[in-house]
Formats: sequence, C-alpha cells, structure tokens
Amino acid sequence: MNPMLTKAAANLKRRAAKPERRKALPSLWLLTDEKRLPDPAAVVASLPRGAALVLRHYGVANRDTLALRLAALCRRRGVALIIAGDWQLAAKVGAAGVHLPEHAARRGLPPGGRLWLRSSKGLLTMAAHSAAGLRRAQYMKATAAMLAPIFATASHPGRAALGAVRTAALVRAVRLPVIALGGITPATITALRDSGCAGVAGIGFAFVP
Repeated sequence: MNPMLTKAAANLKRRAAKPERRKALPSLWLLTDEKRLPDPAAVVASLPRGAALVLRHYGVANRDTLALRLAALCRRRGVALIIAGDWQLAAKVGAAGVHLPEHAARRGLPPGGRLWLRSSKGLLTMAAHSAAGLRRAQYMKATAAMLAPIFATASHPGRAALGAVRTAALVRAVRLPVIALGGITPATITALRDSGCAGVAGIGFAFVP
C-alpha cells in the first residue's frame, strides 16, 4: 500500500470538520473487485493496521469460503472486514460490519440485520452518488456513507465525476462521516484536503506503487 496515500487518508480524517466525522472509523477502505482484484487475500498483508477491506465479489460461487478466509486474515492484520450486501454472511464470519450498495441502501437493513449491528456494534456503510443518497444514509443512521465517483474512475467510465468542490459542498450538507470513493490516488487526494471527508476508498489502491 502506498505510504503517501495512507498518510494523506489519515490526515483527511484528522481534518474532518465536525466531531461526528472523527469517529473511530478507518480512514482507508479497499474495495474488492472480481476482475481487477480476483484474489483479495493476496493484498490483505499490504494494508495498514486500522484499514478496512470491503468484500464485494458478489458473483463468485465460493463467497462464503472467501469471506471466512478473509475474516481470519483481517483479524490477524488488524484490518476491519466489511461484507457488502449480505448482513447474514457478515454475522456468520464475525465481520466488522456491512456495506450496502445504493440499490440495497434504498431498502435499508431488515430487522434481523439491524439487531445484529446493534448487538455486535458493527459498522454500517452505504453507497451514495448524490445529495439524496447522502441524506438517505443519514436518515438510516449509517455509520458512514461512501460518496462516488469523486474523480474519473475506471469503475464508472460513463458517469460524471463530482469533483473536489462539489464533494465538499455535499459533505457540508450532512452530519454523518463521508468516505470519498472513485479515482483516488496520491495525486488526486490532495484536492480533498479541505473537503471534510473522513477518509477515502477505492479498488485501485492495491495497484498504486
């Protein structure tokens, strides 16, 4: 993991303007991707202690087995494992929380999921691509929202990037912590210095030298 990126992410969290954005949240979140990062276990060792790994890999047949393997690796490394889209799998493997993509965030967690989060004191993150998405995450009492895409990204080539100025305005309008996602590199993260974001997330982190 690029040390400059790790340091810049930690600085973002420290500079987050509101106290609720300085919660005990990871400042660096690595998202898995079936095509770009087929074996996420291979990169866990490169993550700094206190970072988070969000397991997406929605379409793989052995997702439960992969989640169990990652849970063990993450515990040893001091990395928070977050399971995307499946609170029951998160509970099964003892994950640190669950992440809801935007289509699932519209529905929220079922009662069983909310009960598990309360009892486990787990993290709930929700994807957002607009002011409405951020407000939804805040209304549903998410621990944090992942706002995307901040900059141009290979993951969403046809979607217009929000940019640093628009991102800062959106962050100021809500109370919950916001994690910046999309096109984050050691070069682009500097533009978010005064954005109020509490951290950054991405897939390409694994490939930054």
